[in-house]
Amino acid sequence: MVAPKPTQSAAGKPAAKKRDEKPAERVVAENRKARHEYEIIDTLECGIALVGSEVKSLRAGRMSLDEAYGRIDGNEVWLIGCDIPEYEKANRLNHQPKRPRKLLLHRREIAKFAGQAFEKGLTLVPLKMYFKDGRVKVLLGIGRGRKTHDKRQKLKAATAKREMETALRGRGREGR
Repeated sequence: MVAPKPTQSAAGKPAAKKRDEKPAERVVAENRKARHEYEIIDTLECGIALVGSEVKSLRAGRMSLDEAYGRIDGNEVWLIGCDIPEYEKANRLNHQPKRPRKLLLHRREIAKFAGQAFEKGLTLVPLKMYFKDGRVKVLLGIGRGRKTHDKRQKLKAATAKREMETALRGRGREGR
């Protein structure tokens, strides 16, 4: 019996991956509340410095971004208030769950992105944390805090849009 051959191109070479494909991202945690509390102006993907037990805990899917925010300290950006629970099997080598963690950005990104937040009174908000190509990444957003009336208007608009979509879907079925 002949084993099936791997996919090959006409030239006999192994088929390459499509260039359009996005790298696989596995979301660990998302801060959905941030989109409600802040008007997100710009976003930036950055790395984060972690210890081994933190990565193990993240792979298990345990973490919270609810009360986290970014802070500029000199030429560095830190993630404060992010809760990564201890990894049970790490015993003595475990980490502190709410310790500040350094975000990895280039100097020009810090100057442009984080400097903007410092000057204009905007806030650095972590929107989600995910694995990309085996590394942990943080999607950091720069946002302006919303007032209560702004939040209400946003909710009203979202509700109206949802109702219109359901009405359109319902009408499409009746016509059949």
